[in-house]
Amino acid sequence: MLIARSVERLEPYVPGEQPKNRNVVKLNTNENPYPPSPECARVLAGFDLDRLRRYPDPEFAELRKAIAGRNGCGVENVFVGNGSDEILSLSAKAFVENDGTIGSLDPSYSLYKTLAAIRDVEWKGLQGLRGLKGVEGEGLGLSNSSVLSNFSSLFLLTNPNAPTGEFVEPEAVAEFAKGFGGVVIVDEAYADFARANCMALATAHGNRNLIVMRTFSKSYSLAGLRVGYCVGPAELVAALYKVKDSYNVDAVAQAVALAAYADEAWMRANAEKIKATRRWFSQELERRGWDVIPSEANFVFARPAAPATAEELFAALRAGGIYVRYFKTPNTRDRLRVTIGTDEQMKTLLEAIDASYK
Repeated sequence: MLIARSVERLEPYVPGEQPKNRNVVKLNTNENPYPPSPECARVLAGFDLDRLRRYPDPEFAELRKAIAGRNGCGVENVFVGNGSDEILSLSAKAFVENDGTIGSLDPSYSLYKTLAAIRDVEWKGLQGLRGLKGVEGEGLGLSNSSVLSNFSSLFLLTNPNAPTGEFVEPEAVAEFAKGFGGVVIVDEAYADFARANCMALATAHGNRNLIVMRTFSKSYSLAGLRVGYCVGPAELVAALYKVKDSYNVDAVAQAVALAAYADEAWMRANAEKIKATRRWFSQELERRGWDVIPSEANFVFARPAAPATAEELFAALRAGGIYVRYFKTPNTRDRLRVTIGTDEQMKTLLEAIDASYK
């Protein structure tokens, strides 16, 4: 057999559709509707092309120094990856034994299950989300003591969660990690749109097993760049360095990410606009009879008002050039995930929704 059995059996992760036609309303992949900091353009315009003939800094010294400085930790506590997805993949290599497990909430970011399959280890999903069809329980269930014995190696916690947008308080995350025997990675891709975050847990004295991960794709408007980072105990960060590619983040990406990170005010202003639009859009959906899970992310997860179904509405919107996300799994198939775009984009979507009910 030329292909590993685990790969033969693998159901690959399917990313959100990227339509070639730019004249569409694209609200399906949680991209930021606003441009990145103007400082990014300045860096690109002045980038020394001679740097391209040399390999990039394999240790991302400048970017790590900036991240460490803002978060009050040492550079030895910071790792930078080719998008946060690479950090997840490296974590599956660094922290999971061959007989171990990878756990996450269910539903959550579907790549987690794929990573377990690639690694050829068991994936276990923790259910307990309010308002989702077919799921019992209250809240996110992280206080459930049975979790501690059922998940042994690596637990991946998206917070706020995707696709639901629900938020777990940092105190609950800290308590969970304290009793967990393996590594907990708090995937904070959407943290800048939430009311709080867990970064202080990653830098807390005595923390042994908790890593907080961030990305430049969402709040910094750099999804096309592929840069992510994480902060955690030096021992765990060193393990990620052991298994990474030699030069995993290119020179252009490092320079542009550093410029974006330095202009925090620009990012915060865009995040506040998205949060305001999220509140207004959620209210508009509720006024139309939709069931909207309160979101702390840059998207909402909502069940359409009857008689429309999520699948039917997804197809109708797509045919009209409006892209949202539909997950056809047992506990998500009655809802649509809608990225928060500009006010104009959301008004266009609402008009299309209203037209579909006539």
